[in-house]
Amino acid sequence: MRLIMIPLVVVIYFFSAVEITAQNNNFGTLTGDFETQTSFFIRDSIIGAANTPQYDRQKFGTNNWLTLNYSIMGFDIGIRFDAYYNSNLIDPLDSYSALGLGRWHIRKEIHGLDITAGYFYDQIGNGTIFQAYNARYLPIDNALVGGRLIYKINDNWQAKAFVGQQKMVEKQLNLFENYQPIIAGAAIDGFIPIGKEEEVTLTPGAGVIRRTLDDNSMNQIATDIGSYAPEDVFVPKYTMYAFSVYNTLTWKGLTWFVEGAYKTQEAVNALNPTGILENKSGYNIFTTLSYSMKGFSILAQYKRTDHFIMRTSPLQTLNLGLLSFLPPMARQNTYRLCSRYNAATQDVGEQAGQLDITVVPIKKKLTLNLNLSNIYTLDSIEGKTGDEAYLLYREVNFNALWKVTKKIKLIAGFQFQQYNQDIYEQKPGAPIVQTLIPYAELRVRMKKRKSLRVELSYMATEQDYGSWAYGLVEFNIKDFSFWASAMVNVIPKKYDNIEVFYEFGANYTHHSNKFELGYKRQVEGIVCTGGVCRYQPAFNGVQFNVVSSF
Repeated sequence: MRLIMIPLVVVIYFFSAVEITAQNNNFGTLTGDFETQTSFFIRDSIIGAANTPQYDRQKFGTNNWLTLNYSIMGFDIGIRFDAYYNSNLIDPLDSYSALGLGRWHIRKEIHGLDITAGYFYDQIGNGTIFQAYNARYLPIDNALVGGRLIYKINDNWQAKAFVGQQKMVEKQLNLFENYQPIIAGAAIDGFIPIGKEEEVTLTPGAGVIRRTLDDNSMNQIATDIGSYAPEDVFVPKYTMYAFSVYNTLTWKGLTWFVEGAYKTQEAVNALNPTGILENKSGYNIFTTLSYSMKGFSILAQYKRTDHFIMRTSPLQTLNLGLLSFLPPMARQNTYRLCSRYNAATQDVGEQAGQLDITVVPIKKKLTLNLNLSNIYTLDSIEGKTGDEAYLLYREVNFNALWKVTKKIKLIAGFQFQQYNQDIYEQKPGAPIVQTLIPYAELRVRMKKRKSLRVELSYMATEQDYGSWAYGLVEFNIKDFSFWASAMVNVIPKKYDNIEVFYEFGANYTHHSNKFELGYKRQVEGIVCTGGVCRYQPAFNGVQFNVVSSF
């Protein structure tokens, strides 16, 4: 707590010593943003919106974040104040209330040397061995608290080094404390032009991460291992290293990125059937090759992951203690039914490929897109045979964008999916979910800052909840937006009757302030951002959100 109070006192001193205005740079510049998400819960036992503290007695919950950044004399000073009351964000089935400083930092650049103390977000390469980032609604906030140096060697090369502890996101311990293992890393990144006109460019880089366990974590690991059968016992290591090398080559319309990463042997929780820790090393290979020319583009990706489990401790699971980010290998769908089943990245093991092709047969009039993705496990799944013994996810998505007029656009498409609910949602014995989804979207721009958007789709499936139909109407006029949607379980598999999940609301934007109020009855499901997913429970109630920046 004393470390947190030091930067807070510094910030308060600057704020009180001068009259701070964003318009007067003599006294520095103060910027910031505020966000609140407030929910009013209405019990609905039919859809499972019940038997949690919020539905049974609290009826209200709110999450709030206030960020302040102050710049003066080359210093960048920032704090973030977090407040949670009756929140189900951390644990969807429980309630959490706490407030405190969620982040602080002091930063200064001195003759090419960038110095940061406090909490910082960063990554090495594509994030394969290290990425600290904030995705608050997952919720993930794995900022590192410590120190970082970034040195600009010349116009084309820079190096960085850092050390610290990861911010904690576990309500059972404390959302405003840190995991105890120490994380240190370094990287070098460059830019190499080739040729007189720089027709070919290379952006190479390399990085290393070292994670050292604390004594408490090691004692728990050793105790677990000591209870294993003799053939499963091993000596765990305090320190794990991970290395990566990467490069992007560009030549005319061609771009090729490749990254290889390796981590040394350590105790890992590989979610094996026996439920024990294993002594494993790991690796990850990721490459993407794209080419574009007038009226045509193609993107191909490949990834192979084998026990590349990067966490603050082997004791962490799900989204807790993540050190790295492995890019997803499936299309990031935006339409409601198309995005109902998402392929979460499998760090234990997966082999995946994706192909995306875009063609413009009629310039400024018609655009066609085809996306194909296949994701498999490295080892066969117990109890499965044939293709299903290895299949995790498969998707075929084809759509066409037709510009009917300058103000009218029509998007129509079709999606086919196969989704391993057993693996992704930890539902043993669940069959592969297979879906067929036709979808369409109409966008119309009108006079006087008016616009209309209509989305329609249908999901045909015999698994999970059964088939769905979805419709959305959104109308925008100047600073206001109004919407209403309905998602109907037309052929139910889990409910006794046809259930309708609907949502309606409005938002108002005034300068840098946005206010949103809506009612929502929502089915449970998995929500993903960039391949990282979390379970979202069924919801019934009213939500009020405010986002403001200054």
